[in-house]
Amino acid sequence: MSADQKPLLGIPTNVISGFLGVGKTSAILNLLSQKSSHERWAVLVNEFGEIGIDGSLLQNHQSTDSNIFIREVPGGCMCCTAGISMQLAIAQLLEKAKPDRLLIEPTGLGHPKEVLDILSASYYKEILSIQKTITLVDARKLKEKRFTENVIFTQQITVADIIIGNKIDLYEDSDRESLQNYIAQSGQSHTKIVFSQNGEIPLSILLGSTSYRTQNPNEFPVKNNQKVAISDEPIPEGGYVKAMNKAEGFMSVGWRFSPEKVFNHQKLFALLTGLIIDRMKAVFITDNGVFGYNLTFDGLTEIELDDCLESRIELISGSIDESFEEGLFDCIQ
Repeated sequence: MSADQKPLLGIPTNVISGFLGVGKTSAILNLLSQKSSHERWAVLVNEFGEIGIDGSLLQNHQSTDSNIFIREVPGGCMCCTAGISMQLAIAQLLEKAKPDRLLIEPTGLGHPKEVLDILSASYYKEILSIQKTITLVDARKLKEKRFTENVIFTQQITVADIIIGNKIDLYEDSDRESLQNYIAQSGQSHTKIVFSQNGEIPLSILLGSTSYRTQNPNEFPVKNNQKVAISDEPIPEGGYVKAMNKAEGFMSVGWRFSPEKVFNHQKLFALLTGLIIDRMKAVFITDNGVFGYNLTFDGLTEIELDDCLESRIELISGSIDESFEEGLFDCIQ
């Protein structure tokens, strides 16, 4: 039976959650690299920022495998505030991909419990088979109250079937034990903990039913405020568009630039290296080629990409220096 004829029944589905900068996208890329070439996988990526970057980074992987399908939902938690509802995004992705597996990455500032509640609704009972929920955690962050006292961070731990202690190569000797103690003290002593580096986790970790049980199995909340996402709107004649978002004590600022705007690679790299914020992701068309950027607590990484449709950048932090925009525009040739 061809993919177009295959019924949408019992699709294995995993939610992969984790706070900002913990390595969710890297983990998904690693999982995609392990799948069988004949399998069709779909990935639904939700981003806090309005611009949307992860989709562009994942699309680079998709270009080498026609059996990978990406759908991006920017603009905040997709079950609460994003312009397009989670249900509509899932429907569009499943119809296009007819996947053998669905991966869902909520934003690091989203609500994984609400995501799982929607997936557990009676509407999806025959369509989706909810399997292990994976939460990535950087154990070093347990030293900071702004993480451990954050409701979203706590919820990500609570809903997890498996905790991935990621970035273990950067841990101090006590960090591994700190994570194990924190999980136990959170009442999740039954939750399996696996440690990894660079999001390198085995495909087998996805298998098996989730232990999460929704309190509202018959609810299917529908959003009525559908709008065209800023990430999909045409770029105006000025050659760029700027968008902002704010929630959960964080703010985001993002820009999209028309492909005619080419950035000076050297000046751009120097600008991004000097950033002091919680999170930055970007894809840029430069005079030296196309590059993807990822800034976390651990520093800036740069990877060369095959192509991208336009330059995009998103900053997320408690506060963002307004002078950054001047420096960014100064990098345009």
